[in-house]
Amino acid sequence: MAQSVRERIQQTETLMIGEKGVKSAESLGRFQEEKEDDLRTCFQRDRDRILHCNAFRRLKYKTQVFLSPERDHYRTRLTHTLEVSQIARTIARSLQLNEDLTEAIALGHDLGHTPFGHAGERALDKLNPTGFKHYEQSVRVAKVIEKGGNGLNLTPETLDGFYCHTKGDEAYTLEGRIVRVADKIAYMNHDIDDAIRASVITGDDIPLDVQKQFGGNKSERINSMVNSIILNSDTTIKMAEADQEMFDKLHAFLFEAVYFDQKAKLEEKKEPSPSPTMLKQKSWLFRVWANSILMLSFQD
Repeated sequence: MAQSVRERIQQTETLMIGEKGVKSAESLGRFQEEKEDDLRTCFQRDRDRILHCNAFRRLKYKTQVFLSPERDHYRTRLTHTLEVSQIARTIARSLQLNEDLTEAIALGHDLGHTPFGHAGERALDKLNPTGFKHYEQSVRVAKVIEKGGNGLNLTPETLDGFYCHTKGDEAYTLEGRIVRVADKIAYMNHDIDDAIRASVITGDDIPLDVQKQFGGNKSERINSMVNSIILNSDTTIKMAEADQEMFDKLHAFLFEAVYFDQKAKLEEKKEPSPSPTMLKQKSWLFRVWANSILMLSFQD
């Protein structure tokens, strides 16, 4: 009997993916057993299910630091997700890890994020008696909310990457750990870009030693950070010590100059309380907000 396309891909994985990567044939499987696809590996199916789900499409309405920007070029949660995916896939490919698993985690890591950035997350955290964390909600969306309450039935490797992408324990796969650092690289650099566009900072405000370490523009910074990770990762995902020091300094600068800046903080006053006025004037925003609140009833 001839090999299926999936079997040929899995055979190729044994040559292309190193011993520290997760091969699709070695996945832990699915919570609800399914017949294998003839064309795609389990992680490729995870990726496709995420791309086609409702929660992924809703990311286009969810903004980041600037909650209701007046121009078209500020990042949304959807464009952020695509940038994370690009950075993470580059790292995974270079380290001979599973690019498909990495892409699935990257594309789905923010499925449970609220509208209105982290201001929205804080608002829902106050509303929900058991609290609200977007990384927990990403897992909940995939397991019990999508497809009319049936969930997407993703692999444990993908779900673990969702849950561990921001704080606390690291993912048990290196692919998941890549997404965690790629997420940070993406948002730090695009938040600088958006803050410059909003005249909150200028490029010259970035600490000089950070500019010398990583470069003077977004492309140079991302390239330097990604290269540092590729050259220094082995059993874990990390940068060179000197690069990590400057990375942390840039992160601290963003909190001081952008996230806590008066102009950026004014954006949080746009965080809505559902009202008839809002329903009338910005019904699409209200629907996204209400959808996130309704998700809280699907505690598993």
